[in-house]
Amino acid sequence: MDSAPVNWEALDSLVLEFIISEHLIQSEDASTTGVNPNPSSPLSPPESDSSPSTSSSHSSSSSSSYRSRMIIRQIRRCVESGDIDAALEQLRLHVPVLLDDHRILFRLQKQKFIELLRKGTERDRELAIQCLRVGLAPCALDAYPEAYEEFKHVLLALIFDKEDESSPVANEWSEKRRFDLAGLLSSILRAHLHAYDPIFSMTLKYLISIHKLFCNRQGIPSPISDLTERLLYEERDPPALPQEMFYEAPPFDEVDIQALAHAVELTRQGSVDSLKFAKGDLLLAFQNELSRMKLDLPSLDKLVHEYCVYRGIVDGFPTSTSDVEMENVRESNVYTTDKPGLVMDTRYANEATFLEREDCSTSDVTNQESGCSSRRLRRSRNHASELMRRRKRWRGRQENLNCITDASYTDTVGDANVDKDLKMKENENYEVILEMRELAYKGMAEKVVEEINCLDPDFFNQNPILLFQLKQVEFLKLVSGGDCDGALKVANDHLGPLAASNEALIKPLKETLLALLQPSEDTLVKAVPLPVLATSLQVAMGKRLGIEEPQLMRIVRATLHTHSEWFKLQMCKDRFEQLLKIDHLKDVDQFSKRVGESWSRSIVDDCANNGSSQITTCSSGKVPEEGTSPPVASTGEVSCDESAILKVMEFLALPRADAIHLLMQYNGNAETVIQQIFS
Repeated sequence: MDSAPVNWEALDSLVLEFIISEHLIQSEDASTTGVNPNPSSPLSPPESDSSPSTSSSHSSSSSSSYRSRMIIRQIRRCVESGDIDAALEQLRLHVPVLLDDHRILFRLQKQKFIELLRKGTERDRELAIQCLRVGLAPCALDAYPEAYEEFKHVLLALIFDKEDESSPVANEWSEKRRFDLAGLLSSILRAHLHAYDPIFSMTLKYLISIHKLFCNRQGIPSPISDLTERLLYEERDPPALPQEMFYEAPPFDEVDIQALAHAVELTRQGSVDSLKFAKGDLLLAFQNELSRMKLDLPSLDKLVHEYCVYRGIVDGFPTSTSDVEMENVRESNVYTTDKPGLVMDTRYANEATFLEREDCSTSDVTNQESGCSSRRLRRSRNHASELMRRRKRWRGRQENLNCITDASYTDTVGDANVDKDLKMKENENYEVILEMRELAYKGMAEKVVEEINCLDPDFFNQNPILLFQLKQVEFLKLVSGGDCDGALKVANDHLGPLAASNEALIKPLKETLLALLQPSEDTLVKAVPLPVLATSLQVAMGKRLGIEEPQLMRIVRATLHTHSEWFKLQMCKDRFEQLLKIDHLKDVDQFSKRVGESWSRSIVDDCANNGSSQITTCSSGKVPEEGTSPPVASTGEVSCDESAILKVMEFLALPRADAIHLLMQYNGNAETVIQQIFS
């Protein structure tokens, strides 16, 4: 399966917002980032130049949302463990208005009755009967139409034992009822408290769900199934209950109904119910449905921490995180600090690393190279200290509501088992990689090549494509600055020989040389976007140290590709990609413009240029805006009307792509398609 280019700076921003929102870093670090950590406002992008008052407001909003999510998790755990009294107490304390809804109160009282009987003592049986009289029976009268029948049915639990799997109340005894009720409460509380997950969590859920759907539909294996299967659970929380006043809600736009249904795999009626609960707000309904999907939080935190260390967002030294590797590492050569999730890896103790190569003098190393090494080492240590001061300190997830303030710890291990010199060396080596990435991101290609050749003379022999791309940047910058002679020297000395040894580079070389014909500031668009080049350089240099790229990068790269392919099949634009910042993740050029260069090379082909008419033809080769739909070409050029597509989708309960294919077979006539299917 192919992969898509990714704007890693956009992912950095989403991940940073996530770790701030979830309080995974220490609060003094979060308060100085200038990033909007408010997960309840996905339509408001982070502001880098926020005023102090705005930052304070964001911080307050983030803390409120985080506390609300913690309350929901506590209530959920109480119900899942069968402690209904504790859940009721938490609801009375934090969300008393919710208990005014007798539909919810009835379900809680019924589960309380079962849990008291489950304990099996005479005292608890007496309390169960009291619960029937005082709590359950009064609610059953006006909770919902079926409640009284359910009340009479649950009375059978008094005479049928919990171990009797053939009893008529075996389902009532099932502990699955706890989890269903806990999920229902979570869905209702999230919407009531506006305690939605951070955007990053919702984006990951959405991309993984579409990835699974695409792979299943196309019958192809997923290259990341080992990660996605344990990260996103198959089961979802039950949907929230619409308020009774919205049972007879006005009809919703069919476009909204179908968009929601196919985005999160709902039936049409499920989509309508979700819109009812959200009072017709499509984006809110979409958020509610995404929140019903469940991520494995320990796995997610592990992936995020690995990514943050790798990208230099938080302190630490990157390591591989496959389960087998981690177990082997723990048993043999890893010292784990008291910080959650932070591992110091000593697997590379006997490997020659960048700085060690430079420090080890040999007979064929010149004095100039030794001087280069000495300067490099001193400067890398100074640069490392500067970078370390800018990084965040990982704290880990705190599940106790009473412990939402920071549990501080120091970054020192204070143990003789740790080779401090080795740790320092490893950190220095990785700081060099981060520094090279930073220089590449700034477009300082010549300096990057010079520094890497000084550190590891064999690096570019193993990575000629990277050398070509860096020299291409250098060439184009010289052309842009009017130094054509210098540019030609770069082409003669580097680009030409590299292309001569790699046929795949001939075409990019020709396109690069064309810049000589019309030198301008825009000539740099021919180069690889700087963020892509900088990240590729980091990955390649990391592999020289035995450091693989983070698993999260694999997930995002693969799921963005299948997201694009899925909506090509659907022949429409994703209405939710802006909400979830997916458009930012795909826009490789977005952050390049911020460094003062014109790196606006488009990575999206013609099919991403949206059309605008209500009727489009199959020869356009473009993905239309929402509300338009190009049909698939057959023998001639046939057009499909959007209303016809929606009619077929609604009547036949078909996915959008299948509806379009059927319409193509019958000249775009929806009535004919429906007649043929039912005839």
